[in-house]
Amino acid sequence: MMSAEGAGTTAAIVSMFWILLAVFLAPIVARMLRGYVPDVVLLLAFGVLIGGHGVGLADTAGGVDLVSELGLGLLFLLAGYEIDPRTLGGRQGGFAWGTWLFCLALATGAGLLLVPDFGFTAAVALGIALSSTALGTLLPILKQLGIQESSLGRAVLIHGAVGELGPVLAMAVLLSTHSPWASLVLLVVFGLAVLVIWLVPQRLVARDPRLFRFIHSSADGTGQLMMRATMLMLMALMAVAAVFDLDVVLGAFAAGAVLRQIGDGLDKALAHKLDAVGYGFLIPVFFVVSGMGIDIGAVVTSPLTWLGAVAAIWVFRGVPVWASERVFDTGSGLMPGQRRQLALFAATGLPIIVAVTGVAVSNDLMPRQLASSLVAAGATTVLLFPLLAQLAGMRNARLTDSLAA
Repeated sequence: MMSAEGAGTTAAIVSMFWILLAVFLAPIVARMLRGYVPDVVLLLAFGVLIGGHGVGLADTAGGVDLVSELGLGLLFLLAGYEIDPRTLGGRQGGFAWGTWLFCLALATGAGLLLVPDFGFTAAVALGIALSSTALGTLLPILKQLGIQESSLGRAVLIHGAVGELGPVLAMAVLLSTHSPWASLVLLVVFGLAVLVIWLVPQRLVARDPRLFRFIHSSADGTGQLMMRATMLMLMALMAVAAVFDLDVVLGAFAAGAVLRQIGDGLDKALAHKLDAVGYGFLIPVFFVVSGMGIDIGAVVTSPLTWLGAVAAIWVFRGVPVWASERVFDTGSGLMPGQRRQLALFAATGLPIIVAVTGVAVSNDLMPRQLASSLVAAGATTVLLFPLLAQLAGMRNARLTDSLAA
């Protein structure tokens, strides 16, 4: 007779089979649909299908949830790695920060007014969810469209970087179980820990060049030392964030920022390896498991909440970004049509929504039904807003060609 532990292991393996089958099928189905439905939306949909709110083929017991947490960590490590600190300053960066803070305040205030049962912390969680931007999701789209180096692409990157970093910091300070002041102190201590983790390896390599040669020579093959060091740093900063009672997303994001400063000099192929491990396994598992937590019945029975959340994301994130570009000289140099495209891209949000609703539900700040509707709304923005932005770009191009003729 199989023991309870053995039965749990078997159930976890079976769950991982169904999850990885979903991971395998998602890009194939996306290709069949000619890319109109993004891969991440299909991953969430497959998660809904195989999860407890669907046919019940998989659950998160037996360590599946830990694999999903690692996927969340690697997703935000890659987001931190992609952000160039120079984009967060200057004229455009300053306006992007001001716009995001306005979005957060506006959405939080609306939460307090429209949902009387919400306390301040719950309203902040809602505000963070409605004011984020999915930079990691947008990067492949910008590359596919070939606009990453254009003025529009740079504006999307700046607003996306702020719309991802700002919510991560807000989650750490405002959604902690500590008071905001205590959270700020812990955040400073965490920053010092990040500084130590960043500086110590650099000093060791500077003092002993043989260490650099050893790391470089062991970066490939069976050693993969740089990759192992990266995963160790990710887990170290996630662990430090957890010990300080900050969200682990902050630790993962910080790991990516540190890696950007030291990674290129140690292993130029590191980003490709991280993409392979992240997007080939851990990150899609995170999205499938996130989909398994969506109560599709609650979404279907309350479609107005879902559609209202989609509209709220546009109102509280897209419209302020458009208005900022329309009213102020932000230095972006965007044409009117491009401003609408920027607003649509900026209102595309999902990973932060998944993360913040998970924290809110676990801390009893938000009912699971509302969290499911918000995640479904985030998936809808990923499906709809980039497509509308592409169509707007095609329309702008046709108008430009007609004027030139």
